[in-house]
Amino acid sequence: MKKITLILCLTILLSVFSGCGRQKEQTADGSSAGTMIAGEYVPDDPLLQSDFLCADNHRVFYEIFTGSFSDSNGDGIGDIRGIIGRMDYLNDGEPDSGRSLGIEGIWLTPVFLSPSYHKYDVTDYYSVDPDFGTLDDLKDLFETCRERNVKVILDLPINHTGSQCEWFRRFCEAHRSGDTGSEYYDFYSWIPEGSYAEGRVFQQIPCCSDRYECNFTGDMPELNFDNRLVRETLLDVARFYLDLGADGFRFDAAKYIYFGDDGRSSDFWEWYLDELREIRPDIYTVAEVWDADPVTDRYFAATNCFNFSMCQADGLIADTARGGSVDSLTFYVQGYLGRVHGINPSAMLVPFITNHDQDRAAGFLSTSDGTMQMAANLYLLGPGSPFIYYGEELGMRGSRGWADTDADRRLAMVWHDGDTVKDPEGSRFHDQIEAGAAEQLRDPDSLYNYYKKLILIRNANPEIARGVYRALSIPGSRLGGFTALWGGSAVCVLHNATGAAITVDLAEIGLGYSVIRASAGMNGAVLDGTVLTVGAMTSVVLK
Repeated sequence: MKKITLILCLTILLSVFSGCGRQKEQTADGSSAGTMIAGEYVPDDPLLQSDFLCADNHRVFYEIFTGSFSDSNGDGIGDIRGIIGRMDYLNDGEPDSGRSLGIEGIWLTPVFLSPSYHKYDVTDYYSVDPDFGTLDDLKDLFETCRERNVKVILDLPINHTGSQCEWFRRFCEAHRSGDTGSEYYDFYSWIPEGSYAEGRVFQQIPCCSDRYECNFTGDMPELNFDNRLVRETLLDVARFYLDLGADGFRFDAAKYIYFGDDGRSSDFWEWYLDELREIRPDIYTVAEVWDADPVTDRYFAATNCFNFSMCQADGLIADTARGGSVDSLTFYVQGYLGRVHGINPSAMLVPFITNHDQDRAAGFLSTSDGTMQMAANLYLLGPGSPFIYYGEELGMRGSRGWADTDADRRLAMVWHDGDTVKDPEGSRFHDQIEAGAAEQLRDPDSLYNYYKKLILIRNANPEIARGVYRALSIPGSRLGGFTALWGGSAVCVLHNATGAAITVDLAEIGLGYSVIRASAGMNGAVLDGTVLTVGAMTSVVLK
């Protein structure tokens, strides 16, 4: 592997919260109209200085596919105790020490009782699947994470349950017996024999002519959200886990609450989240609305949503990392933030490269040419709350290919330290990386240590995640980036995603930044007076 250069300036920890020479602009009547920071005029907009910019949720999250992460009892299945045992790898309680990856949040894929390996077909929402442990284990994980200032969100699939769920069993019994007075008779979405609902999938209830809705598979019957009892029951489920210690939820298949009807689906989430914030005002939530931005935007009044325009092989992150226009990414982000903040001032960008439903990034990005590192720069050194998919920091591989299962996207974490976790059922891909976590921890030039240092840079420059974002355009140059203002301090992040060094005179383009706080990439960066040179496939943070 080509040596990865990553410089962490000594001034980082000394000046994180220092000011940067602000100068007030005056209006004709002498009142303050704005602030000059680093040569840029920033209006004194109350919204831009509001508390949401200082919220505690601008965190780097780490998605764990629970059954594939770490096995504590030797049965080959990842479990909750395994995660607890790996907390020193993820966050040892001193994230600025550089001894752990430094993540600040964990998304656990479903841990509830379920017959499948993935657990998205829940049998009992109030029980942890024995493969993963117990409720006491989950509570211990919450407490361990709280001690280390790590938030834990649970994947909550409530659009559908599993077909073995007691609720569905009682629903089927009520229909077979014609018991219309049963509280479960309308618990799931259904239609009578001979009816038709365009674009939706229904399957016959066993031993009955009525049919239940199941747009994913017949093993995932869909709940009836017009039923008040259903809504209250699902509130009780969320309340139970918030009381147990969860910090929030990732909502699976959020746009399918009312299949094909985003208006009614988003209305449900507004109601549901309003109710949850009554229980936990600081709850962290993010929804999976896998669609284009105009659809995703409809849900921001209720909750943050993952950004699907930036992910996968053809998304903006990967395209930019492979030499695409940095301006295309940064101006997209600026427009996105302006739009969603107009819907909800508390909205955040929630970017990621891939997740458990997608082919892993190492299949379309490479560490040898720097595209994997650049992709990491583009979303970890950016605003909001980015999500790392477990093993991404090791360069793990896995793709669906021709298989009829996503198991190959969810392969066992490569520890190489005696962990007994195995690949999930149905997997066929076993050509995995040679250097696992054990080797990469010891290698200062490993991808793992690269990710760790990126998170250190991000945390040492809080303006990056929280600040007022302004995309930069540098005429005649392929260098691109943004400025970020937060708490009276400003930084500038610039990316060179090309194969050659780029030099610019900051004074000529009106940027008054004078210190390199950090650089990350395949090369370094040098600031000689006002002349900045950024090496190929490298990013730099200026102050």
